[in-house]
Amino acid sequence: MKVRSLDAHEAAERIDQLAEVLLDCVEGGASVSFMLPMARETAADFWRKVADGIARGERTLLVAEDEEGIAGTVQLITDMPENQPHRADVAKLLVHRRARGAGTGQRLMEAVEEAARGQGRRVLVLDTASPTAERLYERLGWQRVGVVPDYAYLPDGALCATSFYYKHV
Repeated sequence: MKVRSLDAHEAAERIDQLAEVLLDCVEGGASVSFMLPMARETAADFWRKVADGIARGERTLLVAEDEEGIAGTVQLITDMPENQPHRADVAKLLVHRRARGAGTGQRLMEAVEEAARGQGRRVLVLDTASPTAERLYERLGWQRVGVVPDYAYLPDGALCATSFYYKHV
């Protein structure tokens, strides 16, 4: 498994693979801002916007690749208010079901933390509705701030709680 960042051009060229990861996660029940049924074009549109954000310098996209292509992603969102140049949001840790249980999520999180340090971001924040992801974040030293009940919907329409975390890097 290789983890690396994609520039805006390469992200735009790999929209199909990125969309496949997002679709697989949503179809698997991940609460990552999308509802079922999810059209492939909806996923592609999302990744086009991400590529545009990379081009504007507002985010960093990291991917994990296996022999089949992109197997996971995570983003570092650095488009922060003027009084928060020291922090960033970690978003959309997505791991294709074919790559789960092999350390893909951990490698992506370690890489996004390193990217944050390299960009002078010392405080990272994220949220999750996944108990599996919570265990990963806590293992990696993230601190839970709290839980908001009924914060978002799962892809099937059921309400779910969301946990918020931070980490100093």
